[in-house]
Amino acid sequence: MHSYSTSLVARRSCYGFLVAVLLASPTLAAAPSSDFGVSQVAEINRAIAEGWQAAGLKPSPAATEAEWCRRVYLDLIGRIPTVDELRGYLSDRSENKQQLLVDRLLGSEYREEFARNWTTLWTNTLIGRTGGVDRGSLANRSGMQQYLRRSFQKNKSYDQMVSELVTATGSCLPGDSDYNGAANFLADKLGENGIQATSKTAEIFLGMAVGCTQCHNHPFNEYKQNQFWELNAFFRQTRVRRMQMEGEDNNRRYGQVVDTDFAGEGGDPSKAELYYELRNGKLKVAYPVFVDGSSLADKYSDKGEDFGDSGYLEVVNRRQELAGLILNSDEFPRAAVNRMWSHFLGYGFTKPIYDMGPHNPPTHPELLDYLAKEFRESSFDLKQLMRWIVLSEPYQLSSRMTRDNQSDDPNLGARPKFSHFYLRQMQAEQLYESLLTATSAADSIAYDQREEMKQRWLRQFNTAFGTDDNAEATTFNGSIPQALMMMNGDLVKKATECEPGSFLHKIATSDDLNNAQRVDHLFLAALAREPAREELVICNKLLVAREGQAPEALRDVWWALLNSNEFILIH
Repeated sequence: MHSYSTSLVARRSCYGFLVAVLLASPTLAAAPSSDFGVSQVAEINRAIAEGWQAAGLKPSPAATEAEWCRRVYLDLIGRIPTVDELRGYLSDRSENKQQLLVDRLLGSEYREEFARNWTTLWTNTLIGRTGGVDRGSLANRSGMQQYLRRSFQKNKSYDQMVSELVTATGSCLPGDSDYNGAANFLADKLGENGIQATSKTAEIFLGMAVGCTQCHNHPFNEYKQNQFWELNAFFRQTRVRRMQMEGEDNNRRYGQVVDTDFAGEGGDPSKAELYYELRNGKLKVAYPVFVDGSSLADKYSDKGEDFGDSGYLEVVNRRQELAGLILNSDEFPRAAVNRMWSHFLGYGFTKPIYDMGPHNPPTHPELLDYLAKEFRESSFDLKQLMRWIVLSEPYQLSSRMTRDNQSDDPNLGARPKFSHFYLRQMQAEQLYESLLTATSAADSIAYDQREEMKQRWLRQFNTAFGTDDNAEATTFNGSIPQALMMMNGDLVKKATECEPGSFLHKIATSDDLNNAQRVDHLFLAALAREPAREELVICNKLLVAREGQAPEALRDVWWALLNSNEFILIH
């Protein structure tokens, strides 16, 4: 019998609790049958297997079909499958059923849910969990979400999205005549001469942690102070105006990102320099130079000595130039691949994913470079990259470690070899959506209302510190507040109510189900599996304890399932 071992969520008990038992499948899933993607999946499998052999590891067996199905629903559309969706997949006898399901999840059938999930993920990445929520924020969360949702609905290429985010101007507020949702990315990052714009652009789109080099050369890697300020020079033509909302929210502010001529700190826009201070107090000058050493002065040298360093927008738009340099750099696709691999496998090729470079070599450098090349050649199609990863062998492995791969444990400091699937906790948004799915509560809720309800629920976990670097924290991290919320919070209370019309009431009073089938349904809805024999014994004891009152016994079972590690973990 297997029990989950993790420090993320403390195991809770209820009426002796339900024993969490995982089932294993002895065979690997069939390879995709279509031509597109076969070579990329095969190369992932080859490179990862080579790493296992070099490290003396043997992979865990494959996850069960139900485990993989639950996993891919959570990772691609941000929720667990419904009972009907799970049964539909398990009953499919197609040899390429995995590929067929992935194609459906990435296709038109789930377009809205796919867009909702990736909008949530990228909103948190671009403006944080408190951006547009904290009273001091100039970002508008709805504006950021609207831009991203429409981009994902259209399957906009990743390079186009990044270009739009880096170069955006306009109002952050939907409804304004100059509204541009992409402007929300920079709205909270342009204070202090764009220090945060510089740091976050490098981290998110280039995988480079350059923030601390604003004050000095990095003590442990190759990043230099001049590189930070030369990158910062690209943002010096950009400002954010504080705008005031009208109506009931007239105390709220939002941003309008604008480009304007930069006179330089010497007052001459024709050669618009900036100055930064060394640790010894000396001042140095900086002009726009990309992290690879490409300078605008060199690019436009044929037009005059100072042309590329000009602060006049009509001469050189620095952010437009920066976008082109980012998209053409080798770091751009590598950072994207690293981020996506981390999302699906729990760890990236580097730790952290936003700190890549010679000082922090990737675990599988050849595979990272290969996927980066293929991603660029796919015209930066995020869905294709997702497809390659979720159909690969490392994504399909069981989360149970064996004697042959116990050393592959990144929690203990080991560099990940992906010889088993790494357990990780659901994100708060995934938990929310999964609770709605498990209880069929989302069927009649409009998108805007659903998002508003979710944001109200999420606020209890997130705190903005109000610092210059927009620092924030969350208590949805396996902490006591999270455990208390799950056991006693309004969301779980509503999910476990047994009033007429509720999910539990429908199950408990269905004439088509006996008690054993009702329990089966609850396990499938929450854990994507049927109960083990010992769990059925406990459920029967609950029924006896409730003196045959099936609704109350089922409520106890349902509460315990929703509060189990197995429900809250992606495994």
